[in-house]
Amino acid sequence: METNIGITPDHLNEVVTSLSRLLADEFILYTKTRNGHWNVEGRDFHTMHIFFEEQYEKLDDVLDAVAERIRMLGRYAPATMASYLSLTHLTEESHEKNNSVGFIAKLLADHEYIIRMLREDIARFANDFQDFGTSDFITGLMETHESMAWKLRAHLK
Repeated sequence: METNIGITPDHLNEVVTSLSRLLADEFILYTKTRNGHWNVEGRDFHTMHIFFEEQYEKLDDVLDAVAERIRMLGRYAPATMASYLSLTHLTEESHEKNNSVGFIAKLLADHEYIIRMLREDIARFANDFQDFGTSDFITGLMETHESMAWKLRAHLK
């Protein structure tokens, strides 16, 4: 059954394409955060192990929310590694050193990229596509990423 919620099919496709790319970015960021949790080394291991766990748990909630938003719009969420890797703007990373500063710097850069992308999409979804629900939804996601980025940034001072 076709979704009939007051958004044209073309606009709905644009929104879902953007959300699918966001979901891929979130999944890559989640995986990179898990990598930090599993592989961080150094004197701050215990603290950072717990910190990265808190971060990836928040990202797990974000992943679920983005996928469910796509489903609310009547489309299927991408859910394979191949689809995530083809849709993402982020890159997978490998580290020469598994210290907390290296992991944090890379994760912070990814959060800040996502924040900038979401900030652009807020107005686009509302103004261009008349999808105020998704615009509001990603405003909340942006605030989540801003909080997570702040906590990462605080470790680098």
